[in-house]
Amino acid sequence: MTKAEDVAGALSGPTGKAEVKRAPATAKKPAKSGGQELKVLNLALQGGGAHGAFTWGVLDRLLEDGRIAIEGISGTSAGAMNAAVLATGLARGGNEGGREALHRYWRAVSKDGRTSPLQRTLLDRLMGNWSLNANPSYIAFDVMSRFLSPYDFNPLNINPLMDLIEEHVDFDALQSCNHVHVFVSATNVHTGKVRVFSKHELTAQAIMASACLPFMFQAVEIDGVPYWDGGYMGNPAIFPFYNVVRTDDILLVQINPIIRRETPKTARDINNRMNEITFNASLLAQLRAADFVTRLLKSGNLNRKGDGIDGYRDLRIHRIDGAERLVALDASTKMNAEWEFLLYLKAVGREVAEAFLEKHFDDIGVRSTLDIQDELEKD
Repeated sequence: MTKAEDVAGALSGPTGKAEVKRAPATAKKPAKSGGQELKVLNLALQGGGAHGAFTWGVLDRLLEDGRIAIEGISGTSAGAMNAAVLATGLARGGNEGGREALHRYWRAVSKDGRTSPLQRTLLDRLMGNWSLNANPSYIAFDVMSRFLSPYDFNPLNINPLMDLIEEHVDFDALQSCNHVHVFVSATNVHTGKVRVFSKHELTAQAIMASACLPFMFQAVEIDGVPYWDGGYMGNPAIFPFYNVVRTDDILLVQINPIIRRETPKTARDINNRMNEITFNASLLAQLRAADFVTRLLKSGNLNRKGDGIDGYRDLRIHRIDGAERLVALDASTKMNAEWEFLLYLKAVGREVAEAFLEKHFDDIGVRSTLDIQDELEKD
């Protein structure tokens, strides 16, 4: 473990063995597209159920642009699915392959959702409301989950996610793709520490573990160890990039809002806000660690890592989020798999990605565009 990871680990809490392959970085100098050198990014993808379609839109626009090269992807829960499907598509057919793979995956999600009892009511459809809060099945499940565990109401441990993973993730192609690193995070139930699966360790079970919400699914066991959703301890994990990739630029695609201006007062809203705070806690700790290292580097108290020089990495952090439009969606919409809703989220993702490229493309490889200190000091 490097000094940089020691600092990050100390500030972000326990990370277990981290289990990240310490292979040397393999990325080559980026090629040129249309006479312009490609900008290289690492992607950090948050989870958030159906809201992961927002990330789909962001990725679709970045891949369409043609000036972005992806070196590493770290994902959790829905972010893990996006990461694995994207890597499969990149391995098979480059940027266009990635776009097609993501489209096929989210289309399949919507088709599976057609048979779900979790559908909007007729009134919600007429009012253009995406919420499932008025759906009787959603209400029943919400109440039931407070008294029964998945071991009670799903004793056969049926999880439709497995079929989606097996259909849309080609693990052979993913693991043979040498120019893209993939990391998926899950939470060790026994130790409460994060487990990071690098691409050579990835299996369908690992991705299921990353998306295993404990109130909905039984813990996923891998080598006798039970895992829950990675969002609790790494949403997403950034530290895997420290030793494996060359570029210092990390683009965070954030789904869960850090700040809400209204105090939640209903049981549902309180529970939703508690989940948002919990799922953002590890991210904020990692950002605090990165900012701490950056400030020490600027003050000359640490050595900057370079070719053949052991030291600390000055990470350049960027962020794309859905801002007020995702904040306006209640927690039930994370279970809304209607194609129209997924397309709406994709459109929002493409729009904000377009704005990011217009405003910050030239900053990639040069400076951070996320002011971490300002983010941490916001009231």
